[in-house]
Amino acid sequence: MRPFRHRRLTAVVALATMLVTAAPPTAANAADKPDRRAGYHRVGYFTQWGIYGRAFPVKKLDTSGAASRLTHVNYAFGNLSEDGRCYVDGGPGEGDAWADYQRPVPAEESVDGVADAPGQALNGNFGQLAKLKAKHPDLKVLISLGGWSWSTYFSNAARTDASRKAFVTSCIDLYLKGNLPGGNGAAGGPGAAAGVFDGIDLDWEWPNWAGEPGNVIRPEDRENFTKLLAEFRRQLDAYGRTTREHHPLTAFLPANPATMDAGYEGRKIFTYLDFATVQGYDFHGGWEAVANQQSALRVPAGSPDNPDFSVEVAIDGWIARGAPRDKLVLGIPYYGRGWTGITGGGNGLFQPATGPAPATFEAGYEDYKQLKTLAGNGYTVHRDLRAGHAWLFDGTTFWTYDDPAVVLQKMLYIRRAGLAGAMIWSLDGDDDNATLTKTIGLGLTTW
Repeated sequence: MRPFRHRRLTAVVALATMLVTAAPPTAANAADKPDRRAGYHRVGYFTQWGIYGRAFPVKKLDTSGAASRLTHVNYAFGNLSEDGRCYVDGGPGEGDAWADYQRPVPAEESVDGVADAPGQALNGNFGQLAKLKAKHPDLKVLISLGGWSWSTYFSNAARTDASRKAFVTSCIDLYLKGNLPGGNGAAGGPGAAAGVFDGIDLDWEWPNWAGEPGNVIRPEDRENFTKLLAEFRRQLDAYGRTTREHHPLTAFLPANPATMDAGYEGRKIFTYLDFATVQGYDFHGGWEAVANQQSALRVPAGSPDNPDFSVEVAIDGWIARGAPRDKLVLGIPYYGRGWTGITGGGNGLFQPATGPAPATFEAGYEDYKQLKTLAGNGYTVHRDLRAGHAWLFDGTTFWTYDDPAVVLQKMLYIRRAGLAGAMIWSLDGDDDNATLTKTIGLGLTTW
């Protein structure tokens, strides 16, 4: 583990402090006592599929030092059936029970160095999360339901009082009570995953607003989302009376003000949520014909879009709609968005492109750990310190991303705005030293 260069980091802290402090007042940064919180949430998404191509097992959260900097790990994702139930299925496109709890984890990938034994009821990622919690007892693990690909049937699940009750019951039974499919000598069975998950994170993308093609959408989703949260809170509290624990309920919320208005009853939803994570990325990407920022703190000068998206636009949007600032957790991307075929010269920003940049897993999308290696290797790092974003450009290919300096600036924004903390999508994008997660930990340390 390489130590931080304290002198350079101190300079970055001072500069970021100056930039945040000098910002004009907005709804988000006008808090009366912005730097005084009992503690900050530091929420990281662990992806089910990260164990494959990215070779990111749960163990890396421990060996990299990330786990000790986190308060919550959200497991992405849990699926919903067409009739509105939580379920686990290994069918194509429906889930990966093998990764979740069936795969025998070898000793070299195990959090405690002990391989899964034949006949165990709990293997895979779920078993490793249980071991991670044993080493980090203050860490909370939540199952995240939905996501971009699996929000198809949320509207069905939320539609009626009966459907909401059945949906919530099925989720608590499967994940919190741990009653997994299987058993009788195979992995799974009644209570196999009991204690792995502490709560529920709802990633409905989005109520009454188009997400992935094929999603079921109804105008009444807006009110039904609030009712669904109420039902989750009721049943989680009832279950908590048997476990003598509080089981958290969180939700992932959009950055687009139009989506906020279409799908959410602003202030009401926070009655039931412990906190909400806010999308702080994907403002622009390779689906557009112009290279742009995907996660800037503020809208950059010269932006070709008006109105445009930014972290500040998203946070101010939620506060204006009644969200309590101390329940808003800002999303931080551990990946970049890229374009190639850039023409127009200059530093590449706001210049036309021919398409998304080639990348490891998906065109136009690359993990931070890969992007950090480009700096100085044909690419120049550019910064807009006022707008709070950085990008890489080699004259042809452009990547917008968050490096440690940008992340630290955002942490200071969180403190000044009186927000609840930071969220990470996703943990497998960081390097082996958990550089970005450690930067979040440093920036949100309570003094």
